[in-house]
Amino acid sequence: MPLNAESSNASGLDVAVLVSIGRHPLTARTRRADQDARAVEMALSLKGASVSLMHAGQHDSNNEEAIRGYLGMGIEEIRLLEQMPQADVVPVLTDALRTSTPQLVLTGTRAETGEGSGILPYLLAEALGWPVINGLAAVEKVEKGVATVLQALPRGKRRRLRVRLPAIATVDTSAPAARQSAFGPARRGELEVLPHASEADAPLTEWQIQPARKRPKRLKVIKSSSARDRFKAAAAKADGGGGQTLTDVTPEQGAEAIFKLLREEGVLR
Repeated sequence: MPLNAESSNASGLDVAVLVSIGRHPLTARTRRADQDARAVEMALSLKGASVSLMHAGQHDSNNEEAIRGYLGMGIEEIRLLEQMPQADVVPVLTDALRTSTPQLVLTGTRAETGEGSGILPYLLAEALGWPVINGLAAVEKVEKGVATVLQALPRGKRRRLRVRLPAIATVDTSAPAARQSAFGPARRGELEVLPHASEADAPLTEWQIQPARKRPKRLKVIKSSSARDRFKAAAAKADGGGGQTLTDVTPEQGAEAIFKLLREEGVLR
């Protein structure tokens, strides 16, 4: 069984957490990213560890408000590596990690804004030559440069791993939820803005980004070898009970009812 967060032994461990700008799923307002906040929570739970936070991106009022949400968790300082919009943040983060030389780097599985591909930790690990652990659920102990961790698996299972440091680990919703952000510490915390040269993300500049729209529902696929069974499945009454039976109607009325149903189901726009 894993040790609880209070007894996790990580004395002398230098942990860097990469944080990003989140977006509320309903209001679309900027906020701290949920998975990154869980990574910060995990770092703070490591007894005796030295924790530092780092963000690479654009510095403006909206981003600063979201980043200060991490300061409200009890962090005294965050380094903001300032980049131009649509910049490739891998080079600047690679240089920063090489300079600061942390033993463990934590980050969320994927960002809530931007590309959100989840490939950033793997690109950093490739550039640095470090191993990657995905789905980190807990850090049990660190001894002689080797960390014993728990990896989250499907259906609530856990797997104990031993990884040699330095390493990069991604944290998802299987990790403990982050504490609330306090307003006072968020205002008092220091946001150190460090201008850095930016490299344009060439593929990203060629993309056309637009808000996603609701996709139409997929029609039920009937898998059967005989035509009789396929006809019975297609003609079977739906379980929803929300259908409508039309009798003694004109072709125009029937077509209008079908058209209305297709609009409601999202098949037609």
